[in-house]
Amino acid sequence: MTALARLGDLGIVPVVEVPSVDRAVPLGRALLAAGLSCAEITFRTTAAVDAIRALRDACPDLLVGAGTILTVDQADAAVAAGASFLVSPGFNPHVVDHARGRDVPMVPGVCTPSEIEGALASHVEVMKFFPAEVAGGVAFLKAIAPVYPTVRFVPTGGVGPSNLADYLALPNVLACGGSWMVRKDLIAAGDFAGIERLATEAVRLARSVRRGPAGKSTDDRRPAGATFGARSGRPG
Repeated sequence: MTALARLGDLGIVPVVEVPSVDRAVPLGRALLAAGLSCAEITFRTTAAVDAIRALRDACPDLLVGAGTILTVDQADAAVAAGASFLVSPGFNPHVVDHARGRDVPMVPGVCTPSEIEGALASHVEVMKFFPAEVAGGVAFLKAIAPVYPTVRFVPTGGVGPSNLADYLALPNVLACGGSWMVRKDLIAAGDFAGIERLATEAVRLARSVRRGPAGKSTDDRRPAGATFGARSGRPG
């Protein structure tokens, strides 16, 4: 299963700001215990590269990506540390093309039709919708769905337990990114039991939207990950 297909299967991408590398592995183990086998480690702290490397070594079942990737150098550092996917808050064609050249899926951020079309021109069909709530939220995604039928989004920014189900119910949403289950105060305090509890609740909520009473997927949309972000020279 591809990295983006795994994100689509989970429905949630924990967006993690790691203050120090010693917090990384306990955090990863808490997410795995909750049934949430992915993490996006943001390049908002100097610990990001070491945290990605530590998670890849100690938690091989965890899909580890890198977020807040703004430059080619950051992309290279993340890949060298073992990141399986890259995420950025905006659309930078140079960084997207570089990631594609390295055969690493990248999910760039967009919040306007022009940015969506720029990403499509760079052969990207999985995009981060950011900042989701501020930029129009569920109503925006519903409005543009008929215009961009091949695009799948990862809404991030203002997504939480109160509106997660509304986003995941949309056919053009692959998964949702958020930090409510990996709160900075809990990480700083070393409260990994609290993180596991919140992550477990998030997984339960996501599954209630995406799966029927028999545990089978109710999603009749195109299979998650059918397009692979900025990976190959053409969409698909």
